[in-house]
Amino acid sequence: MVTYVATLDVPRQVVDYLARLLAAHRRLIGTPRGSRALGPFRQAVLVLRWFRERGCVHCLARDAGISQATGYRYLHEGIDVLADQAPDLHDVLTRCQEEGMTHVILDGTLIESDRVSGERENGNDLWFSQKHKAFGGNVQFLSAPDGTPLWVSEVEPGSTPDITAARIHVLPALYKAAAQGLPTLADKGYIGAGIGIRVPARRPKGRSEQALHIDIRMTNALIRYVRALGERAAAELKERWRALKRITLSPFRIGDITRSALVLNQRWK
Repeated sequence: MVTYVATLDVPRQVVDYLARLLAAHRRLIGTPRGSRALGPFRQAVLVLRWFRERGCVHCLARDAGISQATGYRYLHEGIDVLADQAPDLHDVLTRCQEEGMTHVILDGTLIESDRVSGERENGNDLWFSQKHKAFGGNVQFLSAPDGTPLWVSEVEPGSTPDITAARIHVLPALYKAAAQGLPTLADKGYIGAGIGIRVPARRPKGRSEQALHIDIRMTNALIRYVRALGERAAAELKERWRALKRITLSPFRIGDITRSALVLNQRWK
């Protein structure tokens, strides 16, 4: 075995923040002092290494001097305490209105996973996305006009269309916000979402977009131009927290993992 020195490229305040959450959790559940193999700070480092480096839990546990089973337990505990800090959808929309935002941006993404389970009624895999040709979970994002991630939904199986996932998790709250002057921009995957959800108009079947009236084409161009910044939300989280590029845990944990990444991202910024 050869040892080497490595640096975790995460701001110190992010590590301290997670360590404080873990310490508070240990006090809450009554963990006796000194009974854990790792203290809150070293556990925080293990969790953040997994999020940042996409490291295998076996390797992270080995580096920390603990068993693989303990490594998984510490990782899941870290995910849970972070996910509990994720912002509430209604609180996010209220804050957007108070800050005078002109709109929010809704988008969905597939968080890939290599662990799948369950079948649809037609026999197809529940977690397989025909759109992306990959296994994973559908997660809905809300972002600010500048593309800053604001909120993340629970996960739905990858076979779930964006419009269906949005109806389950976010559209009812967006309708209320739109009625109060905060509309939502989205792509064509959300056509039919309802009042207040502004999407580009669909071109006539079998014809080019030039068949649309020039006013409609201009509206489509404006919506696309402004909404394009929302594409940054998922990309920013996936690039900064690389574990989101492919989840190696249960796909049912994708929602908690993505919300945890959102919390870490907000502390980073």
